[in-house]
Amino acid sequence: MSKLSIGIVGLPNVGKSTLFNILTKQSVNAANYPFATIDANVGVVSVPDERLDKVAELNNKSDKKIPTVVEFYDIAGLVKDANKGAGLGNKFLSHIKETNVILHLVRCFESEDVVHIEGVVNPKKDINVIEDELVLKDLEIVERNLEKIKSKMRTGDKEVEKEYKTLVKIKDVLEFAEPLASAEIGKNEEIQKFAKQLNLLTIKKQLFLLNGKETDVSDELKEKIKMMDFDYIIADLNEQTTVPNVIKKTYELLDLITFFTMNEKETRAWAITRDIKAPQAAGVIHTDFEKKFIRTEVITWEKLLEAGSWGEARNKGWLRVEGKDYIVQNGDVMYFRTGK
Repeated sequence: MSKLSIGIVGLPNVGKSTLFNILTKQSVNAANYPFATIDANVGVVSVPDERLDKVAELNNKSDKKIPTVVEFYDIAGLVKDANKGAGLGNKFLSHIKETNVILHLVRCFESEDVVHIEGVVNPKKDINVIEDELVLKDLEIVERNLEKIKSKMRTGDKEVEKEYKTLVKIKDVLEFAEPLASAEIGKNEEIQKFAKQLNLLTIKKQLFLLNGKETDVSDELKEKIKMMDFDYIIADLNEQTTVPNVIKKTYELLDLITFFTMNEKETRAWAITRDIKAPQAAGVIHTDFEKKFIRTEVITWEKLLEAGSWGEARNKGWLRVEGKDYIVQNGDVMYFRTGK
């Protein structure tokens, strides 16, 4: 994928500013990040990967090492009726549309020094406020599209009828205040594709970051998140492992793997979805590479380290030449051959 982005959401005073301050301190140099303009509310954090470090050490022709990165969007604290524009409502929701994963930050700790917006810490209730706003916004989008398509139903167009029926199915789920990603129909690939085309929020995968200690988190809260078919991390935001754990878990949620490239200019890591073929992986680097793909030379990062260099790996016959049907494996080091 061209970029991985995570939207941090939650009620005011749940720890979002603390988390974003940690992210900002870990941000990478924007000069090494070509995919997006970096605004004040975006932290770009490198993905820690010791494999990249070792491959880069081997590539003594280059002194530039570029990791994969994650954009963290610090979304304004969400409040009830945000879907109607309350607080920074619509601005919040438009930012969320651009992200791959929603990181739902939930306050679980008690503190007299940090006032809760509702006056009392109630994680399950807080989750419902956020989820309800996402569902209501999606419902608004679906109902608007249903109104648009009604006039076309008279034509008898089969595709229009199919779209209408799909919208009705989605509406039925949302009216029960259930996120699409949690519902059975949300597992259907066609529904997922359709929902993403509409930029629906609740089709996105969510990761809950429970701000507090293990003793602050009840079994009922864990069960609630499990029933929603989402995952969670329990963490004190000041722990150094929090951000790496969030990134690792996000990779798992999106089923991402990493491949590497190396040349005289740089050694670089690239994130792609598992089971992608070589031409599509080449397209992540540049769209022309996918169109003009001929073949790729491949070696696992461990085997490359064993060889000591790309040239020595070639001399030993360890480089494999693969074509258009090759499925890229996690940890592959690749050199793409393209035509004119």
